[in-house]
Amino acid sequence: MNDKSCSNNATKSKYKIPLSIFFKDARLVFKFDSLAKEILGIAFPSALAIAADPIASLIETAFIGHLGPVQLAAAGVAIALFNQASKVTIFPLVSITTSFVAEEDTLEKNNTTAMEKKPIENIMDKSKDVALPQDIEEYASEEKNETPTQVLAASVELIEKSTEHETNNGDGTNTSNSNSGRKKRHISSASTALLFGLILGLIQAATLLFAAKPLLRVMGLKSNSPTLIPAEKYLKLRSLGAPPMLLSLAMQGIFRGFKDTTTPLYVIVLGYSVKIALDPVLIYAFKWGLNGAAISHVFSQYMMALVLLLILLTKVVLMPPSIKDLQFSRFLKNGGMLFAKVVAVTFCVTLAASLASRLGSIQMAAFQTCLQVWLTSSLLSDGLAIAVQAILASSFAEKDYDKVVAATTRTLQMTLVLGLGLSLVGSCLYFGAGMFSESGPVVHLIRIAVPFVAATQPINALAFVFDGVNYGASDFAYSAYSMVMVSFATIASLFLLYKSNGFIGIWIALTIYMTLRMFAGLFRMGTCSGPWRFLRGY
Repeated sequence: MNDKSCSNNATKSKYKIPLSIFFKDARLVFKFDSLAKEILGIAFPSALAIAADPIASLIETAFIGHLGPVQLAAAGVAIALFNQASKVTIFPLVSITTSFVAEEDTLEKNNTTAMEKKPIENIMDKSKDVALPQDIEEYASEEKNETPTQVLAASVELIEKSTEHETNNGDGTNTSNSNSGRKKRHISSASTALLFGLILGLIQAATLLFAAKPLLRVMGLKSNSPTLIPAEKYLKLRSLGAPPMLLSLAMQGIFRGFKDTTTPLYVIVLGYSVKIALDPVLIYAFKWGLNGAAISHVFSQYMMALVLLLILLTKVVLMPPSIKDLQFSRFLKNGGMLFAKVVAVTFCVTLAASLASRLGSIQMAAFQTCLQVWLTSSLLSDGLAIAVQAILASSFAEKDYDKVVAATTRTLQMTLVLGLGLSLVGSCLYFGAGMFSESGPVVHLIRIAVPFVAATQPINALAFVFDGVNYGASDFAYSAYSMVMVSFATIASLFLLYKSNGFIGIWIALTIYMTLRMFAGLFRMGTCSGPWRFLRGY
């Protein structure tokens, strides 16, 4: 099977699966070169920003815990409901915003660069009536004792001044960009993302405000439960922070598209620091209790949204020239696909937890402990996923396929190393199981699940990063369809293995689930299909 050229105008090569592409330049995985700096420069701040919210929630939980078990249970149920409602809107919005902004920003930069790089001949053509030194060497030595370079620079300046009247309006203003400083970017996808963020935030707030009680009952709170009333009040107050939270996350997606994850990190750290400082004041000093915790959360969300907006206004023109410039259909189409993916992912994990709860409280306690450790890799690998998404979106827009391949393979190799490291950390759970429970049966079950938790860390990390690869290639349709197919297989395996193997069967099914997710990403690239057709004969 002979390889052929992969250029656009070349004859298509015969079909082949270049699995070796994943091992390309593997020896460079630990090299801190410019590509590694670019990947880690995006990934590290992203991972810290993602980790900021659960850390802040953990600290808030510690403050609430001193109010009593009823308040702690109420906050726990309300936060779980709020997070589930947010997940179905946040994930699609942020993911598509990052890709679309990266693509559009790259194309605008390329267009601007092309316009600014005018040949010097064009300037010279406009200088027919401008008197210039005929012999620069002679002029430099005899007239002003200047170097030829200085004379040439002065000549070009004279040409530009002579042609300046062509860009001068009648009122004396100049429309030339050369003296106007750095222009703000016109990114229509950024404006669209903010509009969608505001709309989704208002819908989420209204839903949680007017349907708080029935939703809490769905979560398992009975009408006579002492937890219901404080949970309802807390949820309604917290829901007021949904609009700024969705706006803030949309802006984070915009900054990620610009490959700037440091600015959002600073703002997030500032916002959650204020929240943590306000919690004891509002909860204890003002004696607002659980309501004080909700108010501090809402205040921090509005503050973060405002600060991010002020920074973004210095970089982007948020008001589009026309409503036609907004990308409603593109956002709805791709956002709808990712919504289906989020539903599929959430359903699989929720079903696994539900089946574990049917086995009994001991099995459920062990399952939840292992599940949290099992998914911790997402906090770190999501940073790499965000990095590869932003880099690929820009590279695909530029049709820089060498950069696409280099960034993808390097990130996947980094992810594998990260996953292996997490496996070693996860294996320590066997010896540290006693930290999570004093119950002997629970500790025993945790230790039984440790091999699954540890061994699947590389698989989990690769699965998450392959999502970023697909998003960077704007392959949202494949990502959604493949995840729906994976969910069908996972649901079937969960029921079958749950009935035959119980607790262990659930973990076998979850291992199958993540393996299929990883294989779906591997299959797309490995078969040179979709946006990866250029790999045929690469």
